[in-house]
Amino acid sequence: DIGIICYSPMYKGLFTGAISRERIAGLPDTDHRKKDPHFQEPELSANLQLVDGLKKIAAARGVSVAQLTIAWTLRHPQVTAAIVGGRRPRQVDETAAAGDILLDESEIEQINELIAARDAAVSGG
Repeated sequence: DIGIICYSPMYKGLFTGAISRERIAGLPDTDHRKKDPHFQEPELSANLQLVDGLKKIAAARGVSVAQLTIAWTLRHPQVTAAIVGGRRPRQVDETAAAGDILLDESEIEQINELIAARDAAVSGG
């Protein structure tokens, strides 16, 4: 009977769909993502491949990768809220709308398969 509040479900912008290898390379050395293992190889490639898969699912659903990610996070019954930041009003509107998205079993299975493939790539398995 304990709820979970997810902090940073967009994982420092990774799950917005706007992060690329070029964008990471162009970040200033003072950006905390430069030292984050999730934004360095071999994890960077695995994470970008995960996001590419999420883009396909999101496009088929007619939502953004950010909305898909938030909907996936909120579908877990133990999650009572997700802390999602936004820099612009448009981003706040977009992410707030994600709370109304209910993923079907096929979408959940596809996302879980992408996550498993990412985990296997990172662990070398």
